Amino acid sequence: MIKKGKLATFFIVVIALLVLIGTTSSWLLKDTKLGLDLKGGFEVLYEVQPLKEGDVIDQNAMSATLTAIENRVNVLGVSEPDIRIEGDNRIRVQLAGVKDQTEARQILSSTAQLSFRDINDKLLLDGSDLKAKGAKVGYDPNTNEPLVELTMKSKEKFYEVTQQVSQMQPPANRLVIWLDYEKGDSYEKEIQKANSKIVSDASVTQPINSDKAIISGGDIDAEYGKQLSSILNAGALPVKLEEIYSTSVSAAFGQDALDQTLFASAIGVAAVFLFMLLFYRISGFVSIITLLFYIYLVMIFFNGINAVLTLPGIAALVLGVGMAVDANIITAERIKDELRSGKSVLSAFKAGNRRSFGTILDANLTTLISAGVLYYFGTSTVKGFAIMLMVSIAVTFVTNVFVSRYLMQLLVSSRWFDKKKSWFGVKESEIREL
Repeated sequence: MIKKGKLATFFIVVIALLVLIGTTSSWLLKDTKLGLDLKGGFEVLYEVQPLKEGDVIDQNAMSATLTAIENRVNVLGVSEPDIRIEGDNRIRVQLAGVKDQTEARQILSSTAQLSFRDINDKLLLDGSDLKAKGAKVGYDPNTNEPLVELTMKSKEKFYEVTQQVSQMQPPANRLVIWLDYEKGDSYEKEIQKANSKIVSDASVTQPINSDKAIISGGDIDAEYGKQLSSILNAGALPVKLEEIYSTSVSAAFGQDALDQTLFASAIGVAAVFLFMLLFYRISGFVSIITLLFYIYLVMIFFNGINAVLTLPGIAALVLGVGMAVDANIITAERIKDELRSGKSVLSAFKAGNRRSFGTILDANLTTLISAGVLYYFGTSTVKGFAIMLMVSIAVTFVTNVFVSRYLMQLLVSSRWFDKKKSWFGVKESEIREL
């Protein structure tokens, strides 16, 4: 006797899943964060080196550097940057959507070591004497020329320094402000360079009884002034950053890559769906529903962990579809074997599920181990591929073991298919009587 309630429940569940996927997919895709290979942007790999001889690059130094870079990225206004430590002394920075790569390089790699010196390169003040967030862009009230105003921590200390400089005979009475002074640099040589590290060398004729220092003239325009103040406010890097690799992707190229990848993925998934329908009939139809739900769950989980979708990530997702199909195929083939042996549909379904579980578990477990190894030893895009693959494996197991089998249980329990074994892809001539 056909149990219509089971059939009704099946169709209600299927329709509910399809409505859920159809109504929320646009929202889900909108919230998906795209990597620079899909959105366009800039990627650079830095090797961290000691700022001074004898300094040690340990985990504390790497963490401090990571924090300083994050502060600088905030200056660029880039949303969802990907900044991570790789190995013992490398930091990879991925900035999706960044437009001015030259500015990005300058802001990221500049050590921003501020120092106040006399013309003999004697250190008078350094960045530690600058008040936190003490740099800002302003304009000269007389000339309306842009300038950078620095607020010092100690008004008294700044007075003593300017008093010392003011007592020197002109033209030696100059307070030289350096950015990234290095041992061996000299005022006489540096002041002649086009791209000088000296940002100001103003004459001091009398002590300054204020906590304000001014950087003006020369190359200081509104844009550079804003950039310079932002770098200073972000804080000095505790290390040197040597660029060992960089790449960029235009926004147009990224969009083309996304469109082509999605198109190819759609064709591949559609081909899989068609294969399942042709060879496994009703089991294939259930597999298609669960595969759609699988893709939906993967994207929800991926967004939930705040991950960034890249081209390798999409590849891993498509690979996960193949693995999910494989799990369904294993179960469907076991059911077909049981039907060929002459068992009833219900008995074949139970035996097929029981026989396939161990195989599916082993296959997913071994792939999960491989993905874990890739994540542990891999870098950048390899890690992205590994994360998506691990998520896909976990969701594959859940959808196959619970969703797919629940839906098949409803159909088989309805007794509608008791006399329709061909709907499972089994020919009557293949069935052996017990």
